[in-house]
Amino acid sequence: MIVVPLSLFVPDLEMTDLVSVSRTDLAQRRQLLRRQRRWRLLQSFWRTGLLMGIAGGLVWLTTQPIWVIQQVDQVSVEGNELLSVEAIHSLLPINYPQSLLYLDPNAIADYLEAQGPIEEATVTRRLLPPGLHVQIQERYPVAVLVRGNASASADLRIEAAMMESDRTAQVGLIDEKGFWMSLSAYVALDNSLSLPSLKVLGMQEHQRRQWSQLYQVLQQSPLSIYEVDWRDPSNLVLSTELGTVHFGPYSDRFPGQLQVLDQLRELPRHIDVGQLDYIDLRNPNSPLLQELGTVTPSPMPSALGNPENPSPEPN
Repeated sequence: MIVVPLSLFVPDLEMTDLVSVSRTDLAQRRQLLRRQRRWRLLQSFWRTGLLMGIAGGLVWLTTQPIWVIQQVDQVSVEGNELLSVEAIHSLLPINYPQSLLYLDPNAIADYLEAQGPIEEATVTRRLLPPGLHVQIQERYPVAVLVRGNASASADLRIEAAMMESDRTAQVGLIDEKGFWMSLSAYVALDNSLSLPSLKVLGMQEHQRRQWSQLYQVLQQSPLSIYEVDWRDPSNLVLSTELGTVHFGPYSDRFPGQLQVLDQLRELPRHIDVGQLDYIDLRNPNSPLLQELGTVTPSPMPSALGNPENPSPEPN
């Protein structure tokens, strides 16, 4: 009789159990992975649907009357000191009613900046209450610029309306940087606006940089300046409270020449300035007087002393 040890069959039993356990585990894992994929797919559909719902809801809300600008009163304006709020409203390129969704704030700002009296504009949407907010920085006209054959003595408001068909005659406004603004557009924008008292004749585009410097000097002068005649580049002529003054070509000497003119304030006490054609300051060290009806200019009265080193006033 042959006796076989039972231990020889144990490994086969263990192998059978391991194979059975592995197949069961794999099946369970497959089921788990399928459930996880289905759940992720449902989450993806849910998120997509939620986002589409929110987007659609926002579009629907913005098209409702509550999100539509019905009238110009829903546009607030800040920063204006020269122009009225009504004048700014008249410049806005908006057809009412208009949905906030379809308004482009940057395009509106660019359009406003293209208008003469506005140097910089910022436009933002306002949701509660619905509307627009406009912040502007204005251009301040400091002088009336007359070019071509327009008359400097005519009523500028009337002339502005008549000159549209005359392209050779141009009357406009300039700010301290020399930026040109159409006078007719400026007057039409707000007829109550007052025009600058200073007139500039004949200034050309290439003289804009010089104008900025010249205007700063004029602002610092205590003398009243009424007109700047730049039609002859070789001779800058000013109309002042002392009369007409010739300065020669504009240069770095101009501030000193204007100081010499200020030292001649006592001139009307010594001569009849009504008989003067002009004061010649082309050589500020030796000012001359050109009287009406004379050919040769005469020197300053001795009582005025040296304008650059005036005599002290008597006690």
